[in-house]
Amino acid sequence: MSEHIGDFEVIFEDHHLLVVNKPAALLTQAPAHIPSLEALVKSYIKQKYQKPAGVYLGVPHRLDRPVSGVICFTKNSKASRRVHEQFEKRTVKKVYWALVEGELSTQTGLWEDWIKKIPENARVVKVDEVEEGAKQAVLNFQVLNHEAGTSLIELQPVTGRMHQLRAQCAWRGHPILGDGDYGSVQQFGPPAQHERDRVIALHARGLEIDHPFSQNRMRFRAELPVYWPMSSRNDSRI
Repeated sequence: MSEHIGDFEVIFEDHHLLVVNKPAALLTQAPAHIPSLEALVKSYIKQKYQKPAGVYLGVPHRLDRPVSGVICFTKNSKASRRVHEQFEKRTVKKVYWALVEGELSTQTGLWEDWIKKIPENARVVKVDEVEEGAKQAVLNFQVLNHEAGTSLIELQPVTGRMHQLRAQCAWRGHPILGDGDYGSVQQFGPPAQHERDRVIALHARGLEIDHPFSQNRMRFRAELPVYWPMSSRNDSRI
C-alpha cells in the first residue's frame, strides 16, 4: 500500500529498501542548500523513526530533474552494495513511459546508437562508434497508443546512459513532450516560471529488482502525475 508523504509518495518500505515516486522538477541529489529528493527522504526517515543522529541513505540510481517516477533507495550499507551491484550487472528491469511528438511508423523494436556527453554541458550528442568517448545506447520500445498527434510509448533501456531515452526519441523525430533541450516544440505539464521547474513527459513507470536479502523479485509501479492526459493515467499496463 502506497503512502503520500509531503512532496513524494512512498511505494514500498522495509528495513532495507525505500521505494518512492519522485515528483518531476526535483533533483534526485543535490548539495545541502538545494532541495532534493534525497534530502526529503532523509528527513522523512529521521522524523518517522525519531533518529537523533544522521540518516544513512544509499542512492543506487537517479532520475533527471524534469522526470518523474519510481526510485529505489537503500537504508543500510549492505543493502546498498547488493542493489548497486544489480544495476551494474544490468539485472534490474526499468520501464519508462513517454509521450512523444508524432506517431511512430513501427509499433515495437530496438534502438541502438552511440552517444557522447558534451563537455561542460548537460546534454548528449549522437556520434560514430569510433569517436573517443562514445558509449553504446540500447533500448527496446513499444507503442501503447496514439492520441492527438502524439504517441504514448513504453521504453525499456538495456544500457543506462545520460539522457539516453530523451536523446534516442529525439533522434528519430519524436522528442518527448516538453523536452526543449532535445527539440520538443510542445509544452507539457504545469506552467513553470523558471527553467529548472519545467517538466517533461517522461515517467519511470516500473522497476524490478531482487530484494537484497530475501532475493525475491520485487516489482514496483509508480502512478503517473495528475497533469498527464487522463487516457494515459487510466492505462494500467506496465
